[in-house]
Amino acid sequence: MSVLPTTNYQLLFNYLCTLKLAIMNTSKIYFTNLRTTPSSNLLDKLERVVKRAGITNIDFKNQFVAIKIHFGEPGNLAYIRPNYAARMATLLRSLGAKPFLTDTNTLYSGKRSNAVDHLQSVMENGFNPISAKCDVIIADGLKGTDYKEIPIGGDYCKAPKIGTAVADADIIISMNHFKGHEQSGFGGALKNLGMGCASVGGKLELHSASQPVVDREECVSCRICEKYCAHDAIHLDENRIAVINYDKCVGCGQCVALCQYSAAIMGEGDTSERLNYKIAEYTKAVLKDKSHFHISFIMNISPECDCWNHNDAAIVPDLGIAASFDPVALDQACADLITAAPVLEGNRLTDAHSHDEIHGKDKFCLIHPDTNWKAGLEYAEKIGIGTRQYELVKV
Repeated sequence: MSVLPTTNYQLLFNYLCTLKLAIMNTSKIYFTNLRTTPSSNLLDKLERVVKRAGITNIDFKNQFVAIKIHFGEPGNLAYIRPNYAARMATLLRSLGAKPFLTDTNTLYSGKRSNAVDHLQSVMENGFNPISAKCDVIIADGLKGTDYKEIPIGGDYCKAPKIGTAVADADIIISMNHFKGHEQSGFGGALKNLGMGCASVGGKLELHSASQPVVDREECVSCRICEKYCAHDAIHLDENRIAVINYDKCVGCGQCVALCQYSAAIMGEGDTSERLNYKIAEYTKAVLKDKSHFHISFIMNISPECDCWNHNDAAIVPDLGIAASFDPVALDQACADLITAAPVLEGNRLTDAHSHDEIHGKDKFCLIHPDTNWKAGLEYAEKIGIGTRQYELVKV
């Protein structure tokens, strides 16, 4: 019998230790496609996948459960349907929970910047106690000033300002519509939690380094940025070129997202990475000392956020529903699934790129080249929210 040299034994031992560590640091992502039968519709599949992922292992009895969801800006039709929220609320109630649907007010202008308008928008988009089987609480109150600071000692945000209803909840369940995002690259679990649970003041902190600039040569005087600036910070000058008043600008980035001519752009002091780092820290604060679980709907994958009053054509086909206890692994898995998915015709991606340029590439970076979602997941992993390593379990 041949004997391996000692050095080879050591190499084998090191390899096995590395493999064991990798397995230990891998999170399971449970995934179901959207195929149905007369005896198993999508609501049934949603319930099945979350149960397989272990949601029933959480002790929900008499616990206040915040179901964090984006209700969608009126006019946008890509948000998660109320039917899914209703099934989740019904399941949680059967487990003894006291569930409620929640979101926070927005920093930018629109129909969700205060609780009165926000609740009206919620109703318009179909979320009510009859359709969604659940009441809605706007987490940061009437004007976005109802919040609690949760100390985490982050490098960027020491004590994130989290909407009180979320901060006071015993358990957090996130229901995420996975789609592109003009500043963070994509919106998934981390974006829904970190940005979506921040009070208006918290959102201001998240965007505090995001004051944009105007490339005067690219401005076409369309005035869209002026029309939609919630803080009256941008106007056309005597040459009909957009000019930003930085005494009023809060850095929300709405003008950057709105401009179709690349005239409004991020300033040199700001990066997508920095925003994603802050979102990760806010997510850490939201989940601190709480049981939590996360569900992502990989469907209606529009190029931009559901905060807009429209949704552009989807970039890839609807893929499925994924669930996990780990929001970092969940975001990574969803991004990987979309990277591997075939592209649809007739959308912003195919308008700008050939199929050869798109195949196997990061579709979100192609749509939003100035963003870097990977940096956000790497940082989230670094600060202990979860891992980017995952095992995909098909249900």
